[in-house]
Amino acid sequence: MSWIQKLYETYEENKQLAGVIRGEDAPVLLPICHTTQKAQITVVIDGEGNFLRASVIPAADSQTIIPCTESSGSRAGVKPVNHPLCDKLQYVAGDFSLHGGKVTSGFKKNPGEPYELYCQDLKQWVESPATHEKVAAIYHYVKKRTLVSDLISSQCLWTDEDGQLLVEWPKDDKDNMPEIFRVLSPTAVQSDAFVRWVVEIPGNPQREVWTDITLYDAWISYYISMQSFKGLCYVTGQASELALSHPAKLRNQGDKAKLISSNDIRGYTFRGRFHDGQQTAGVSFEVTQKAHNALRWLIDRQGVRNGSLALVTWAQKGEVVPDPMADYFGLSSRGDVSDDGGQRTAYTAEEFFEALKKCLYGYRKRLAHTKEVMIIMLDAATTGRLSIRLYRELVPEDFIQRIENWHRTAAWVHTYRNPKWSKEVKESAPKRYVSAPSPFDIAEAAYGRRLDETLQNKTVERVLRCQLDGVPLPLDLVETTLRRASSPLGMERWEWEKTLTIACAMYRKHCEREGYALALEENRKTRDYLYGRLLALADNLEEWALKEGGEQRQTNALRLMQRFSERPFSTWRSIELSLHPYKARLGAKGKGLINRMTEVMALFDADDFISDKKLTGEFLLGYHCQKRALWKNTEEQQQQDEPQGQSQDQPIEGTEGGE
Repeated sequence: MSWIQKLYETYEENKQLAGVIRGEDAPVLLPICHTTQKAQITVVIDGEGNFLRASVIPAADSQTIIPCTESSGSRAGVKPVNHPLCDKLQYVAGDFSLHGGKVTSGFKKNPGEPYELYCQDLKQWVESPATHEKVAAIYHYVKKRTLVSDLISSQCLWTDEDGQLLVEWPKDDKDNMPEIFRVLSPTAVQSDAFVRWVVEIPGNPQREVWTDITLYDAWISYYISMQSFKGLCYVTGQASELALSHPAKLRNQGDKAKLISSNDIRGYTFRGRFHDGQQTAGVSFEVTQKAHNALRWLIDRQGVRNGSLALVTWAQKGEVVPDPMADYFGLSSRGDVSDDGGQRTAYTAEEFFEALKKCLYGYRKRLAHTKEVMIIMLDAATTGRLSIRLYRELVPEDFIQRIENWHRTAAWVHTYRNPKWSKEVKESAPKRYVSAPSPFDIAEAAYGRRLDETLQNKTVERVLRCQLDGVPLPLDLVETTLRRASSPLGMERWEWEKTLTIACAMYRKHCEREGYALALEENRKTRDYLYGRLLALADNLEEWALKEGGEQRQTNALRLMQRFSERPFSTWRSIELSLHPYKARLGAKGKGLINRMTEVMALFDADDFISDKKLTGEFLLGYHCQKRALWKNTEEQQQQDEPQGQSQDQPIEGTEGGE
């Protein structure tokens, strides 16, 4: 139960923020016994319960904090339980059926039952010691059974000639469509509208019930006093009122999945081991409410979502923590700013390691007084069950050290992020940058078009475990990515280049003891690295010659790349023979590349060169480093040839000049 204890403590550290709405889109830490709901209609009454006016709520302002019970907070089924104060028309309107409103299927035998149950619950609250003047005013008004009629007269709801609520607006008259039809979801009808209250009392400037902290406290006090099931709380270790059910809506407003649930009384979830679900895990009502509200707030505030998956990293007092799911750009956007206040982009290995050091120093400074950093990953296999896929508690220094180790050992030079990601990056800046790939990018590089949401989430989890636990990358994941990177024919150019650089990063991480540099290592004489360099030189020479001849097609080096990775010596003979016409086309201009190929071949051991043994992923490192060295020479030559002030962001010819 460590995770729920940490979430409970997080709520306690930030309880002063409960119910505070800081902006239209800002996540709100909910008070306990409360939930959020999108409302469509605001009804304004006075302190005596008299109707004043009503209006349709714009979609941007629809989010509303409302009191709820354990049952209504996760209501479902044919007879949903009503909320205590704000709810849909079938609960709060006594004249709902008179105007053609359709109740939920479980209430059809007694269409007035939802309203009766709502009034019964509201009456008990009004008559309790924890009553509130606004609640009493709302109760007096709903007892009049005139809500739907008042909304029709206020032109919030619309009826046909018989006074029955319209199910839909004519499709050929969209220009005159009332606002209520615009704010409802596409599958909803007018009778599904959710109502919230405003009570105008002289001398009380707080009109809205959904922002009134005194009303929050009144409901919390009343509802806790109604709890009667007592037992040992596994979190606090004290006897207290236990929760009979636990909140949902953790990942989004429509999320029905729960982390703690025991409603399968006819199956074999706990039967045979326990008499009831409370014997499995007893959690007090207050603890589970605070813990789930804290988790919901953290996910909205700083979580990462991908379909059913949600991941959040946090510290108890709300300090900014590094995001383990991010590449360097995402990491620096949370924590690193340069001296002039703008985010930095690293274009070389030296710049990257220096920027990473400064970025993580900022995190270390912020987390200096924090005891722990928590990471939790949630996923749901079904609509009702939410599982914890991963949970870690780490000392801040240890956590940052693991993040730093990942970014240092898995860094490579990439091109798949455009430099326009930040306004501070000029368009003339180099298109290449240094970063470790994010787990999402690794999953995409490994599986390509085969990747679905389930496979992506599982891959992300595996990579994240490597980061947090400091274990090697899974060998099957590395090999899958290397195979795809060695087969450019099945991908578009941009996709292959992204896969190639991520494969290089993964292989460098996998073989971090080898100490591969991010730049070309001309003194490295390993067979696979040299074969990769040869392939890059052959590819560059043919690419240059094709451009000179006005041709646009893939080079033989790339077309034979997969075969080359499996049988390098025999395939190299085919590639080398195919280069003769291109050497002739370039003439003296290609002398530099031809000489470089000769120099690389001279570095081989004779037995290694004639071996047809399959290449490892190291050849991709040699290939990409050699290609980048050629690009760098070309860009430097272009900069020397261009007039001062002219843009240097020109197409790369892929040559070495007349070296």
